[in-house]
Parts: sequence; structure tokens; C-alpha cells
Amino acid sequence: MRLDKYLKISRIIKRRTVANEACDAGRVVVNGKIARASYDVKVNDVIELTLGARTVKARVVSVNEYAKKDEAAMMYEIIEEK
Repeated sequence: MRLDKYLKISRIIKRRTVANEACDAGRVVVNGKIARASYDVKVNDVIELTLGARTVKARVVSVNEYAKKDEAAMMYEIIEEK
């Protein structure tokens, strides 16, 4: 699954266009490397996201094409939040 789509479905970022813009601006790092929106997300990837003054580091637990609101939080595990 594409990174921008994963961020939207897991509800880490609410809109796919915002996720796409964050990737284009270099504010999304996967496994220590700046990632593009087209990056293929896999289980156990570590996503580090910087939005404003907030930084979130999360590990991918599952990759689902669709998730209900209450299931979305189970798609990732927060490692660190600043």
C-alpha cells in the first residue's frame, strides 16, 4: 500500500492530500530515510512524521486496504511522541 494512503486509512493524517503534501515536503521518514508518497508500506516499518512542532514515531503493525474508525488505531503502534 502507498504511504500516503496508509497514513490516511490508519488515520495518522486525516486527509490523503495532506499526507501527500507532507511526503513531498520531506516531513515523513520511513526506516531512517525520507520517503515519497509512493513508498510501499510494509509491516514493521518505522514511520517518523513531523507536523509543525509535533513529531510522531510509529511502527506499522498491519496493512489493511480498509479500516473502520475503531480499527484504524490498531494498524500502528506509537513508539515515541514529542
